[in-house]
Amino acid sequence: MGQQELNTRHTLNELLVGLFNYILYIEERNLKESGVDLSMNDVHILENIQKASDNSMSHIAARIMVTQGTLTTNVAKLIKKGYVERYRDDKDKRVVRLRLTDKALPILDIHEAFHANMIDKAIGDLGLDENIVLNETLERILAYFRDEYRIKAKI
Repeated sequence: MGQQELNTRHTLNELLVGLFNYILYIEERNLKESGVDLSMNDVHILENIQKASDNSMSHIAARIMVTQGTLTTNVAKLIKKGYVERYRDDKDKRVVRLRLTDKALPILDIHEAFHANMIDKAIGDLGLDENIVLNETLERILAYFRDEYRIKAKI
């Protein structure tokens, strides 16, 4: 491996780690400035409940890569704050499902606006070909993480 490739790999690693940390920090700051009394973890749970094709506790836990026990603890706090409701499935009473309350929707609007602005800034000056390359590259990185998670989580 040549020096230029080592430099490129180091820079890419720094960019990915830096992006991850900055996104979380700025996103949380944005929420606080908007008067949201939830952590980023809480908001991501709300987002996953909203977007999940299956709103069962087991599916949401797998989707956010936590145990059902961890999700139960976090959801209990969100229920107490009035953002989430827990209910039993009509057909199978063993299945616990989650739904958002109306109180959660403005928070998700703030969260979505942050992400839309972030994407606008990221791709604003890129041409179509550059956007395609960026998307393909990020898809490969995401596929790597998904595969690693599935292997380690045995799902």
